[in-house]
This record gives sequence, structure tokens and C-alpha cells, in this order.
Amino acid sequence: SKTSCHHWRRFFCVIPFTLLKQLFSSGTRALSETGPPQAKFFPANEGSMLLPGTYKGKVAFITGGGTGLGKGMTTTLSALGAECVIASRKLDVLKKTAEEITAQTGNKVHAVQCDVRDPKSIEAAVDQLVEVAGLPDVVINNAAGNFISPSEKLSANAWRTITDIVLNGTAFVTLELGKRLILAEKGAAFLAITTIYAETGSGFVVPSAAAKSGVETLCTSLAAEWGRYGLRFNVIQPGPIRTKGAFSRLDPTGMFEKAMIGRIPVGRLGTPGEIANLAAYLCSDYASWVSGAIIRMDGGEYVSMAGEFNDLRRVTKEQWAMMETMIRGTKGS
Repeated sequence: SKTSCHHWRRFFCVIPFTLLKQLFSSGTRALSETGPPQAKFFPANEGSMLLPGTYKGKVAFITGGGTGLGKGMTTTLSALGAECVIASRKLDVLKKTAEEITAQTGNKVHAVQCDVRDPKSIEAAVDQLVEVAGLPDVVINNAAGNFISPSEKLSANAWRTITDIVLNGTAFVTLELGKRLILAEKGAAFLAITTIYAETGSGFVVPSAAAKSGVETLCTSLAAEWGRYGLRFNVIQPGPIRTKGAFSRLDPTGMFEKAMIGRIPVGRLGTPGEIANLAAYLCSDYASWVSGAIIRMDGGEYVSMAGEFNDLRRVTKEQWAMMETMIRGTKGS
């Protein structure tokens, strides 16, 4: 904007080119710490924060529950007493995860094959869910797909692949279960997992950005409309979390992980257990007054990238002292 450009011109006009060259000649790395020492203040605590038995007698349905964040949320809910039903296309992966979590928590986890892009597949999966566990108290729309690509290289099929899984899949699952819950006069908590760039958009992941933004609007719209039926809708926007599926497509070479950590104020990536704790709270009776919320959980990454002058954190104390002297010596505007 005109105003922000004015601020930058005013700031840099008081700093001689020789000093700027000294500050930035070695790249931004010379201005920053070699590691994120602040991370020691923000250790990840993945232990369950809710009381044992919080979900006793409750049924949870989790799409994409066999791996990554879905597996983490299923593990936490199961440990808290929920009977979980996990769904995805890969039944072998689901069954392995279900057996693993059941052995760990002692609570039954069911595996149900489901392609969220296909309404008929969803209908069959929900029939199976109702048969083995009953209508759910918790519905977590976690199934997703994404990859990095220049947008000019996207085919119609590539666009459809991501939007069908993320937006249409979430809508189809929500509508199928929502209609049945309304008919049965049974309340439930719905949760969707999106991303911090659903709010701003992002190049190179445009299908995902558009679809995730749609998911958030779907949830806030239904929070307004379906609250009268006892249904709550909330959203979590995770920042970068290392999971095998996500990082293999979004950071295949590993070159971006260090940059990610460098722009996260708490100095580390998030963990599945941390997302699982927030999800468990939002879907619990403790959060019965929370609906229509979109909660960012990213270690401060979003605000770190958003602030125009935030890169000045790279400037050392000595360089600040030099610049302060120059700024104080500037006369006029």
C-alpha cells in the first residue's frame, strides 16, 4: 500500500547504503541466530489435558483417521473413553491403526472404508458407523489432500482431486451425518481441520487454499443455521506439523523446514498431540458454548509473517544502536 511504502522509504532513507550493505551482505542468516533458543521455553506437552473418562459413552467419527493428525486425534479421544470409528480409502492402514490404538487405550476403534469424494461411499460408511457404534457425538472432518505446484501447471483433474477431497468431501460427510442427527434429534460436535493460509490464500497450493477456505465458510454457516438442532461447528487451523503424508508432498527435499522454524516465534514445529488436545477440548462438553470458532494453532507463525516490520528481528543489538543514532540525527521528515 502507499502508506506502508512510505514507512519503508522513511525508515531506509536514514540508513546509509554502506550500512545496509554491511547488514545484509551475508544474507539474512548473518542477522539471525543459528538456532531457535527460545524453543526451550515452549516444550510440546502431548499428554492428555482432559480428565480420564471425559468421552466415556461417546462415539467419535474421524475421517483420515488412519495416519497423521487424524491418528493423533483418534488416539487422544480413545484414551479419554470414546468409541472411535476411523474412515479413509485405505482399509489396511485403518485396520492397523485401529488395532494399535485399541491395544494402547483398551477402547474399541473401528475401521470403516470410505472415499469422501463419493456420496454413495459416505452413505455406506455412515450405515456401517451406525451399525457398529451408533450415531456419533463427535464428527471430525480431517481427510485432506495437497501438493505444491505452480498454478500454471495445474490441470483440471489436479484441481478437482484436491477440492473433491477437501471441500466436497467435508460437505458430503457433514450433510450425510447432519441430516441423520437432525432426524434423530441427537446433538453433536463437528470439527474441521484446515490451515492458516485458508484465511489469506497462498500461492503454489491454490486448490487447497480455496477448498480449505470453503470448509471454514461451510462450518461457520452451519454453526449459525444448525445450532437449533443441537449441532456445534468449529475449526482448527494448524501451522506446520511434521507428518509423513503432508511433508512428503509439501517439502519433499526438506529444504523448507528450517525456514519454517525460523519464522515461528516459539522456535519449533507443532505436534499431532497438541492438535489432538485442542480438538478433544472443542468436541467435549467443556466447550458446549464454543461454536463457529476458527482457532489458529501455529506457534505464532501467522502473525510473524503478517507484520510488515517483523523481519527487523534479524537486526543485532549493535546494529540497532547504530541505526538509532542515525535516526535520532535525522532532521525534518
